[in-house]
Amino acid sequence: MNLIALKMLMGDRLKYYGLIAGIAFATMLILQQSSILVGFTKQTGAFIRDTAQADLWIMDPQVRFSQDRVPVRETTVQLARGVAGVEWAVPLYQGFLRGNMPDGTRFTMILVGLDDATLTGGPPQIVRGQLSDLRRDKAVFIQADKPEKKLMMKRTGGRPLAFGDRFSINDNEAVVMGTYRARESFFWEPVIYTTYTRALSYAPPERNALAYVLVKVQPGRDVQAVKKALEQKTGLSVRTNDEFIAMTADYILNTTGILVNFGLAVALGVMIGSLVAGQTFYNFTLDNLRHYGALKAMGVSNGRLVLMVLLQAGTVAVLGYSIGAGLGSGMGWIVASQGLAFSMPWQIPAFAFTAITLVCGLAAWLSLRRVFALEPAVVFKG
Repeated sequence: MNLIALKMLMGDRLKYYGLIAGIAFATMLILQQSSILVGFTKQTGAFIRDTAQADLWIMDPQVRFSQDRVPVRETTVQLARGVAGVEWAVPLYQGFLRGNMPDGTRFTMILVGLDDATLTGGPPQIVRGQLSDLRRDKAVFIQADKPEKKLMMKRTGGRPLAFGDRFSINDNEAVVMGTYRARESFFWEPVIYTTYTRALSYAPPERNALAYVLVKVQPGRDVQAVKKALEQKTGLSVRTNDEFIAMTADYILNTTGILVNFGLAVALGVMIGSLVAGQTFYNFTLDNLRHYGALKAMGVSNGRLVLMVLLQAGTVAVLGYSIGAGLGSGMGWIVASQGLAFSMPWQIPAFAFTAITLVCGLAAWLSLRRVFALEPAVVFKG
């Protein structure tokens, strides 16, 4: 009976291929849009992950995401160092500043100032130079493989900034003394590293300039207990890396409309799969009612017919999902190789498979209603 069910399914090749194509397209759309959304979500916390030497971040309560600079008092560093369970606490400057190339080309940057003594919070992978080179006069580090995409390039000739080049930050000269690689970030401005003291000299003067305090908890101490002690001591917000990443992602996704847009795209994929698979499978069942009637006339039970229809639905679901997953993964690899947002954890294929299974199950249920209502005698009419 299973062989008969498959022959019925593949008898009309056009509808058979249409079923698989519809499910494959729906699967690809679900996987692709969900993976891009997850990729964007991960990119929002790229800077925090790259600065993960610390366990806790002390910040102003008004901070909404990682690049939302709300300065705190310089004395916060000393207050943090005096809390029991703190191994070390260092300042971190971060702010949006304007850069100028020698030919007049302007660009916006995110300037990060590291603690002069320890250089804690530096870039994760140094490509050229050493992190200690930041202590050299006017030294800054730029990203190695993205200056042309970040508009850090001269108009004349189009050459991007490179090792040894000079440019200005707020009319103060800076020299590229090193390059680094970092995670892809949601924020497109180039991130330039220097020392904390030099960052303050580049930035416009203000009463408070400290953006964050990075805190390392002593081994064996409870992070949450130290966090509460820091909040009581400083009167500021203290967040772990994971909490800061989640807060940044929530703010970006909810305020930019990305979550709604990609959510609608995923829902559209499910709807397309439901409509295409449901309608095609239903029409396929109608065209084969005479065959089901003949089987019922020969004594085949409704239970056996249910298994036959489910086998047909499962076959097109597995084939369509496999093709769609392969296409979605291939397109994702191409997108990721271009530096765009794409991340496919195992939960996304699992979600897509569940959605496709439910869609095909619904289509099978609608088809079975006609099969159950079918009278065996219909096969002998006309």
